[in-house]
Amino acid sequence: MADDFALDVGFYRLSEELQPYFTALYSFTIECPEDAMVEDRLHPEWAAMRFTQSGSVPFAAITPEDIAPTCPFVASGPTSKAIKFGLKRSRIWGLGLQPAGWAKFVNAPANSIADTIVNAGEMECFSLFSPILEEVRGATDDLDETAGRINGYLMEQNHREVPNEETIIACQEAMHDTEVSDVAILADRLQMGRRTLERLCGRYFGFPPKMLIRRQRFLRSLARFMLQPRDNWSKALDVQYYDHAHFVRDFRSFMGMTPTEYAEAPHPVLDRIIAQRLADQGAAPQTDMPTVLRYSATSDSAG
Repeated sequence: MADDFALDVGFYRLSEELQPYFTALYSFTIECPEDAMVEDRLHPEWAAMRFTQSGSVPFAAITPEDIAPTCPFVASGPTSKAIKFGLKRSRIWGLGLQPAGWAKFVNAPANSIADTIVNAGEMECFSLFSPILEEVRGATDDLDETAGRINGYLMEQNHREVPNEETIIACQEAMHDTEVSDVAILADRLQMGRRTLERLCGRYFGFPPKMLIRRQRFLRSLARFMLQPRDNWSKALDVQYYDHAHFVRDFRSFMGMTPTEYAEAPHPVLDRIIAQRLADQGAAPQTDMPTVLRYSATSDSAG
Protein backbone atom coordinates (compact mmCIF):
# COMPACT_ATOMS: atom_id res chain seq x y z
CA MET A 1 0.00 0.00 0.00
CA ALA A 2 1.33 3.39 -0.96
CA ASP A 3 2.00 5.66 2.02
CA ASP A 4 2.28 8.85 -0.01
CA PHE A 5 -0.08 9.59 -2.86
CA ALA A 6 -2.31 12.27 -4.34
CA LEU A 7 -5.71 11.39 -5.75
CA ASP A 8 -8.03 13.53 -7.86
CA VAL A 9 -11.50 12.15 -8.60
CA GLY A 10 -13.87 13.85 -11.01
CA PHE A 11 -17.56 13.02 -11.49
CA TYR A 12 -19.26 14.32 -14.62
CA ARG A 13 -22.98 14.58 -15.20
CA LEU A 14 -24.06 13.06 -18.49
CA SER A 15 -26.84 14.55 -20.62
CA GLU A 16 -30.31 14.04 -19.21
CA GLU A 17 -31.23 11.69 -22.06
CA LEU A 18 -28.41 9.32 -21.00
CA GLN A 19 -29.08 9.24 -17.28
CA PRO A 20 -31.51 6.27 -17.29
CA TYR A 21 -28.74 4.18 -18.88
CA PHE A 22 -25.56 5.09 -16.98
CA THR A 23 -24.74 5.45 -13.30
CA ALA A 24 -21.78 7.81 -13.66
CA LEU A 25 -18.86 9.03 -15.74
CA TYR A 26 -15.78 9.63 -13.61
CA SER A 27 -12.02 9.98 -13.74
CA PHE A 28 -9.23 8.96 -11.38
CA THR A 29 -5.86 10.71 -11.53
CA ILE A 30 -3.38 9.26 -9.06
CA GLU A 31 0.16 10.41 -8.37
CA CYS A 32 2.36 8.13 -6.29
CA PRO A 33 5.87 6.63 -6.38
CA GLU A 34 6.40 4.64 -9.56
CA ASP A 35 6.31 1.17 -7.96
CA ALA A 36 3.67 1.96 -5.32
CA MET A 37 0.01 0.92 -5.38
CA VAL A 38 -3.06 2.25 -3.58
CA GLU A 39 -5.49 -0.57 -2.76
CA ASP A 40 -9.15 -0.57 -1.76
CA ARG A 41 -12.32 -2.66 -2.03
CA LEU A 42 -15.41 -1.68 -4.03
CA HIS A 43 -18.84 -2.84 -2.87
CA PRO A 44 -21.12 -4.88 -5.20
CA GLU A 45 -22.52 -2.75 -8.02
CA TRP A 46 -23.96 -2.71 -11.52
CA ALA A 47 -21.70 -3.28 -14.52
CA ALA A 48 -18.84 -0.84 -15.10
CA MET A 49 -16.07 -0.14 -17.60
CA ARG A 50 -12.64 1.47 -17.12
CA PHE A 51 -10.47 3.08 -19.79
CA THR A 52 -6.79 3.82 -19.09
CA GLN A 53 -5.74 7.19 -20.50
CA SER A 54 -2.15 7.07 -19.25
CA GLY A 55 0.08 5.19 -16.84
CA SER A 56 -0.61 1.77 -15.38
CA VAL A 57 -3.76 -0.23 -16.03
CA PRO A 58 -5.82 -0.92 -12.88
CA PHE A 59 -5.28 -4.08 -10.87
CA ALA A 60 -8.45 -5.90 -9.82
CA ALA A 61 -10.11 -9.17 -8.79
CA ILE A 62 -13.48 -10.40 -7.62
CA THR A 63 -13.25 -11.37 -3.93
CA PRO A 64 -11.60 -13.64 -2.79
CA GLU A 65 -9.13 -13.85 -5.70
CA ASP A 66 -5.79 -12.01 -5.64
CA ILE A 67 -5.62 -8.77 -7.60
CA ALA A 68 -3.79 -8.82 -10.93
CA PRO A 69 -3.23 -6.39 -13.83
CA THR A 70 -6.29 -5.96 -16.04
CA CYS A 71 -6.15 -4.25 -19.46
CA PRO A 72 -6.60 -0.79 -21.00
CA PHE A 73 -10.34 -1.38 -21.61
CA VAL A 74 -11.64 -3.54 -18.79
CA ALA A 75 -15.22 -4.27 -17.79
CA SER A 76 -16.88 -5.94 -14.85
CA GLY A 77 -20.35 -7.41 -15.04
CA PRO A 78 -22.92 -6.82 -12.30
CA THR A 79 -21.42 -8.01 -9.04
CA SER A 80 -22.64 -9.71 -5.89
CA LYS A 81 -19.15 -9.73 -4.38
CA ALA A 82 -16.65 -6.99 -3.62
CA ILE A 83 -14.09 -6.01 -6.24
CA LYS A 84 -10.61 -5.66 -4.80
CA PHE A 85 -8.62 -3.13 -6.78
CA GLY A 86 -5.27 -1.38 -6.87
CA LEU A 87 -4.22 1.83 -8.59
CA LYS A 88 -0.71 2.80 -9.60
CA ARG A 89 0.34 6.12 -11.13
CA SER A 90 -2.26 6.66 -13.84
CA ARG A 91 -5.30 8.46 -15.18
CA ILE A 92 -8.30 6.16 -15.63
CA TRP A 93 -11.84 6.90 -16.78
CA GLY A 94 -14.83 4.92 -15.56
CA LEU A 95 -18.33 4.52 -16.95
CA GLY A 96 -21.05 2.69 -15.02
CA LEU A 97 -24.00 0.99 -16.72
CA GLN A 98 -27.53 0.86 -15.36
CA PRO A 99 -29.47 -2.31 -16.30
CA ALA A 100 -31.36 -0.27 -18.92
CA GLY A 101 -27.98 0.76 -20.32
CA TRP A 102 -26.94 -2.87 -20.50
CA ALA A 103 -30.13 -3.60 -22.45
CA LYS A 104 -29.49 -0.67 -24.80
CA PHE A 105 -25.78 -0.98 -25.49
CA VAL A 106 -24.49 -4.51 -24.62
CA ASN A 107 -25.56 -7.43 -26.78
CA ALA A 108 -25.15 -10.22 -24.23
CA PRO A 109 -27.01 -11.52 -21.18
CA ALA A 110 -25.83 -9.69 -18.06
CA ASN A 111 -25.75 -12.95 -16.09
CA SER A 112 -23.19 -14.34 -18.58
CA ILE A 113 -20.47 -12.12 -17.08
CA ALA A 114 -21.88 -11.44 -13.62
CA ASP A 115 -19.18 -11.49 -10.92
CA THR A 116 -16.55 -11.48 -13.67
CA ILE A 117 -13.84 -9.07 -14.84
CA VAL A 118 -13.16 -9.23 -18.59
CA ASN A 119 -10.94 -7.75 -21.29
CA ALA A 120 -13.73 -5.75 -22.91
CA GLY A 121 -11.53 -4.76 -25.83
CA GLU A 122 -11.64 -8.38 -27.02
CA MET A 123 -15.40 -8.88 -26.60
CA GLU A 124 -17.84 -8.08 -29.39
CA CYS A 125 -20.63 -7.26 -26.95
CA PHE A 126 -18.64 -4.22 -25.70
CA SER A 127 -17.47 -3.06 -29.12
CA LEU A 128 -19.72 0.01 -29.09
CA PHE A 129 -17.62 1.41 -26.22
CA SER A 130 -14.17 0.69 -27.75
CA PRO A 131 -13.91 4.18 -29.36
CA ILE A 132 -13.96 5.69 -25.86
CA LEU A 133 -10.54 4.15 -25.18
CA GLU A 134 -9.12 5.85 -28.28
CA GLU A 135 -10.83 9.08 -27.25
CA VAL A 136 -9.20 9.18 -23.83
CA ARG A 137 -5.80 8.01 -25.09
CA GLY A 138 -5.69 10.98 -27.44
CA ALA A 139 -7.07 13.44 -24.90
CA THR A 140 -5.33 16.41 -23.33
CA ASP A 141 -5.25 17.26 -19.62
CA ASP A 142 -8.52 19.15 -20.00
CA LEU A 143 -10.76 16.65 -18.20
CA ASP A 144 -13.93 18.64 -18.75
CA GLU A 145 -13.32 18.60 -22.50
CA THR A 146 -12.69 14.84 -22.46
CA ALA A 147 -15.87 14.23 -20.48
CA GLY A 148 -17.77 16.34 -23.00
CA ARG A 149 -16.41 14.28 -25.89
CA ILE A 150 -17.39 11.03 -24.20
CA ASN A 151 -20.84 12.41 -23.52
CA GLY A 152 -21.13 13.49 -27.17
CA TYR A 153 -20.15 10.05 -28.41
CA LEU A 154 -22.73 8.37 -26.16
CA MET A 155 -25.40 10.76 -27.37
CA GLU A 156 -24.63 9.67 -30.95
CA GLN A 157 -25.45 6.08 -29.92
CA ASN A 158 -28.59 6.96 -28.00
CA HIS A 159 -30.95 6.22 -30.90
CA ARG A 160 -30.77 2.48 -30.21
CA GLU A 161 -34.01 0.75 -29.31
CA VAL A 162 -34.27 -0.84 -25.85
CA PRO A 163 -36.38 -4.00 -25.53
CA ASN A 164 -38.70 -3.85 -22.50
CA GLU A 165 -37.35 -0.41 -21.62
CA GLU A 166 -40.26 0.77 -19.48
CA THR A 167 -40.27 -2.45 -17.47
CA ILE A 168 -36.49 -2.45 -16.97
CA ILE A 169 -36.49 1.15 -15.74
CA ALA A 170 -39.46 0.44 -13.47
CA CYS A 171 -37.51 -2.48 -12.00
CA GLN A 172 -34.43 -0.26 -11.53
CA GLU A 173 -36.54 2.21 -9.60
CA ALA A 174 -38.27 -0.48 -7.54
CA MET A 175 -34.87 -1.68 -6.31
CA HIS A 176 -34.50 1.67 -4.51
CA ASP A 177 -37.72 1.19 -2.53
CA THR A 178 -37.38 -0.26 0.98
CA GLU A 179 -40.95 -1.56 0.71
CA VAL A 180 -39.86 -4.01 -2.02
CA SER A 181 -38.75 -6.65 0.46
CA ASP A 182 -39.40 -9.87 -1.47
CA VAL A 183 -39.89 -11.22 -4.98
CA ALA A 184 -43.68 -11.38 -4.72
CA ILE A 185 -43.86 -7.64 -3.97
CA LEU A 186 -41.51 -6.84 -6.86
CA ALA A 187 -43.49 -9.02 -9.29
CA ASP A 188 -46.74 -7.36 -8.20
CA ARG A 189 -45.18 -3.90 -8.57
CA LEU A 190 -44.15 -4.72 -12.15
CA GLN A 191 -47.35 -6.65 -12.89
CA MET A 192 -45.57 -9.72 -14.21
CA GLY A 193 -45.27 -13.38 -13.33
CA ARG A 194 -42.33 -14.61 -11.26
CA ARG A 195 -40.83 -16.65 -14.10
CA THR A 196 -40.94 -13.67 -16.44
CA LEU A 197 -39.36 -11.53 -13.71
CA GLU A 198 -36.59 -14.11 -13.23
CA ARG A 199 -35.78 -13.99 -16.96
CA LEU A 200 -35.85 -10.19 -17.07
CA CYS A 201 -33.54 -9.83 -14.07
CA GLY A 202 -31.07 -12.44 -15.29
CA ARG A 203 -30.90 -10.93 -18.79
CA TYR A 204 -30.48 -7.28 -17.84
CA PHE A 205 -29.64 -7.11 -14.11
CA GLY A 206 -27.31 -10.10 -13.89
CA PHE A 207 -28.91 -11.92 -10.96
CA PRO A 208 -32.22 -13.43 -9.85
CA PRO A 209 -34.59 -10.93 -8.21
CA LYS A 210 -34.12 -12.48 -4.76
CA MET A 211 -30.39 -11.77 -4.91
CA LEU A 212 -30.97 -8.22 -6.21
CA ILE A 213 -33.33 -7.37 -3.33
CA ARG A 214 -30.88 -8.87 -0.84
CA ARG A 215 -28.00 -6.89 -2.36
CA GLN A 216 -29.92 -3.60 -2.22
CA ARG A 217 -30.78 -3.94 1.48
CA PHE A 218 -27.09 -4.61 2.15
CA LEU A 219 -26.02 -1.57 0.12
CA ARG A 220 -28.51 0.68 1.91
CA SER A 221 -27.03 -0.43 5.23
CA LEU A 222 -23.47 0.11 4.02
CA ALA A 223 -24.45 3.57 2.73
CA ARG A 224 -25.85 4.61 6.12
CA PHE A 225 -22.72 3.42 7.88
CA MET A 226 -20.33 5.17 5.48
CA LEU A 227 -22.29 8.43 5.49
CA GLN A 228 -22.63 8.81 9.27
CA PRO A 229 -20.15 8.70 12.16
CA ARG A 230 -18.81 5.16 11.94
CA ASP A 231 -19.32 4.03 15.52
CA ASN A 232 -22.26 1.63 15.37
CA TRP A 233 -23.32 -0.79 12.64
CA SER A 234 -26.64 -1.41 14.39
CA LYS A 235 -27.75 2.16 13.68
CA ALA A 236 -27.12 1.59 9.97
CA LEU A 237 -29.12 -1.61 9.47
CA ASP A 238 -31.83 -1.55 6.83
CA VAL A 239 -35.40 -2.18 8.00
CA GLN A 240 -35.42 -5.47 6.07
CA TYR A 241 -32.83 -7.05 8.39
CA TYR A 242 -34.19 -9.30 11.14
CA ASP A 243 -31.20 -8.80 13.43
CA HIS A 244 -27.48 -8.03 13.47
CA ALA A 245 -26.49 -11.66 12.83
CA HIS A 246 -28.56 -11.62 9.63
CA PHE A 247 -26.62 -8.55 8.48
CA VAL A 248 -23.24 -10.08 9.37
CA ARG A 249 -24.01 -13.13 7.22
CA ASP A 250 -24.84 -10.89 4.28
CA PHE A 251 -21.75 -8.76 4.87
CA ARG A 252 -19.46 -11.80 4.78
CA SER A 253 -21.15 -13.02 1.60
CA PHE A 254 -20.91 -9.70 -0.26
CA MET A 255 -17.63 -8.26 1.03
CA GLY A 256 -15.58 -11.31 2.05
CA MET A 257 -14.98 -9.96 5.58
CA THR A 258 -16.86 -9.04 8.73
CA PRO A 259 -18.32 -5.56 9.32
CA THR A 260 -15.71 -4.97 12.02
CA GLU A 261 -12.85 -5.92 9.70
CA TYR A 262 -14.24 -3.60 7.03
CA ALA A 263 -14.64 -0.69 9.46
CA GLU A 264 -11.06 -1.10 10.71
CA ALA A 265 -9.51 -1.38 7.24
CA PRO A 266 -8.20 1.71 5.42
CA HIS A 267 -10.27 2.96 2.49
CA PRO A 268 -7.97 5.49 0.82
CA VAL A 269 -10.04 5.73 -2.37
CA LEU A 270 -13.62 5.05 -1.28
CA ASP A 271 -13.49 7.45 1.66
CA ARG A 272 -13.18 10.24 -0.91
CA ILE A 273 -15.98 9.12 -3.19
CA ILE A 274 -18.34 6.90 -1.21
CA ALA A 275 -21.29 9.32 -1.10
CA GLN A 276 -21.52 9.56 -4.86
CA ARG A 277 -20.69 5.89 -5.52
CA LEU A 278 -23.52 4.72 -3.27
CA ALA A 279 -25.92 7.25 -4.75
CA ASP A 280 -25.02 5.89 -8.20
CA GLN A 281 -26.10 2.41 -7.06
CA GLY A 282 -29.43 3.57 -5.67
CA ALA A 283 -28.38 2.93 -2.08
CA ALA A 284 -28.22 6.57 -0.94
CA PRO A 285 -29.96 9.80 -1.98
CA GLN A 286 -28.54 11.45 -5.08
CA THR A 287 -26.25 14.33 -4.22
CA ASP A 288 -27.00 17.79 -5.58
CA MET A 289 -23.97 17.60 -7.79
CA PRO A 290 -22.99 20.24 -10.32
CA THR A 291 -21.94 19.44 -13.89
CA VAL A 292 -18.47 18.61 -12.61
CA LEU A 293 -17.83 17.51 -9.06
CA ARG A 294 -14.18 16.97 -8.25
CA TYR A 295 -12.71 15.75 -4.99
CA SER A 296 -9.02 16.45 -4.51
CA ALA A 297 -7.04 14.98 -1.67
CA THR A 298 -3.49 14.20 -0.68
CA SER A 299 -2.63 11.44 1.75
CA ASP A 300 0.65 10.84 3.54
CA SER A 301 -0.66 8.00 5.74
CA ALA A 302 -2.95 5.82 3.63
CA GLY A 303 -2.17 2.76 5.68
